[in-house]
Amino acid sequence: MAIAFHCTCGALQGEIEPSHAYARATCYCRDCRAFARTLGRGGDVLDGMGGVDIIAMLPAGLRITAGRAQLACLSLSPKGLLRWYAACCNTPIANTPRDRKLPYVGFLSHCIAAEPGDVDAAFGPSRIALNTASAEGQVAATPVRTALGVLRIMAGVAAARLRGRGAANPFFAAGSSRPVVEPRVLTLQQRADASRPSGPA
Repeated sequence: MAIAFHCTCGALQGEIEPSHAYARATCYCRDCRAFARTLGRGGDVLDGMGGVDIIAMLPAGLRITAGRAQLACLSLSPKGLLRWYAACCNTPIANTPRDRKLPYVGFLSHCIAAEPGDVDAAFGPSRIALNTASAEGQVAATPVRTALGVLRIMAGVAAARLRGRGAANPFFAAGSSRPVVEPRVLTLQQRADASRPSGPA
């Protein structure tokens, strides 16, 4: 059963299929924090240690059902990941590789329209901690769970490509690797400002 999601103001809406999820993890990398802080959403997206709860999934399992015109994109560097958000209220939504042929999307779970317990029931609790050395506090590493999670993601991506399930992707124009929205690339100074621990929340 699909689970609904929406941006903070509700203008952009969609749904995701739990059956299309590869794994769930909390990422503590500086880039994920910079994404949230660039949009002024660090306070409600990041946890107390600067982590972001992400559901790694097949893009075909994500659908935008309303407010597609609000979809916007930025990138922290000219070759960095594409980071998608709702322009209406600067709600971070997801990140994708620049190459559409890689069937992966990292969906930010904070915009799921469900209670935390229901999210855990659908996707499993987040027991994988990534990039803990970059956390803004002491976070225990999860090497075994991380390795297993990475293997699940790699296996899911490989299976999707073999079965031809990577074609459907709401973030790219049909049949091409052209993003549906031209990404805004941050300057080096903007990225540095957003990456600081004391950056805007």
